[in-house]
Amino acid sequence: MPDTPSSPIGLHRVVEPAGACLPQAAVRLDARPQLWPDEVRVSVETLNLDAASYRQLSDKHGGDGDAVRAEVLEIVATRGKLQNPVTGSGGMLIGTVDEVGPSSPLGLSPGDRIATLVSLSLTPLVISDRLSRWDGRSERAPARGHAILFGRSIAALLPGDLPAELALMVMDVCGAPALVARVVGEYVARGHSPTVAVLGGAGKSGSLSLAAAADAGAGRRIAVVPVEGEAALLRGTGLAEKVVVADARDPLRLSEAVAHAGGPADITVVCVDVPGCEQPAILSTASGGTIVFFSMATSFAAAALGAEGVAADVRMLVGNGYVPGHADYALDLLRGSPSVRALFEGRLST
Repeated sequence: MPDTPSSPIGLHRVVEPAGACLPQAAVRLDARPQLWPDEVRVSVETLNLDAASYRQLSDKHGGDGDAVRAEVLEIVATRGKLQNPVTGSGGMLIGTVDEVGPSSPLGLSPGDRIATLVSLSLTPLVISDRLSRWDGRSERAPARGHAILFGRSIAALLPGDLPAELALMVMDVCGAPALVARVVGEYVARGHSPTVAVLGGAGKSGSLSLAAAADAGAGRRIAVVPVEGEAALLRGTGLAEKVVVADARDPLRLSEAVAHAGGPADITVVCVDVPGCEQPAILSTASGGTIVFFSMATSFAAAALGAEGVAADVRMLVGNGYVPGHADYALDLLRGSPSVRALFEGRLST
């Protein structure tokens, strides 16, 4: 056991820069397996890269899976965590609890199979198998190694009624539907059934956000997707009254498409993993409305300055990935919606 005192938020694991830097902002973490009293060590089974990070890496290397795998290995070896230096994001993992420090408050026991609900961008991580079973062509990477959870980390036991990788996909984006339900609920409590537009409606966070909007009492739901193939996945599911094919980066065409579908939206949810959607989302949202940004590709400076530039009176929320009860809520949405489950299972099969 190390001699120096631990911090429940992981300050003691920061190697570079020295000083009071949080693990997410750190350049390098100490990922040694020895535990401080309030930590937990997890034996890694699967890494799930977040969508924005994986897309950036794949685009950078032209879809070369070997090059993507090599860069992920380099990032982890250099930084002691999986944090894409361009997007700043990481992902999450599935693993089995290996050892629990005597002062850990997480309520975990050795042998528990869990999904971490904190980003790999702040989780000390070592990969021991060179990711030899991963072809670098999907967000899910079978892996061996270990990860460290701090006193204030978050983890959830994997449910017994769902395949582990399906549960991982849901938990990876579980903050989105929980926050959408909260925001829609605010409108409903004021006697208004809001129109909700979800950019990236056929994706993981997008489809769950549509289901959450319906569950919370939204009125019209508009799904925006980039191509007809994704629109076909949504039509007939009941997740949205209108499915719109439009480029979420094109301000005028997107706002016109949303208007023709029954907008502007009272609530616009941005779930796409490409940059440049800030201004289009602003123009698609009604005055006094709310925009929820869940994409790690979002430029929050562009969002703030873009709203100012067009005199848009909109509330903008950053989806931080955590709402109390978010994992259970997202899993219940999947269980209760055959359409959402089919979309997720379709991703597993590709």
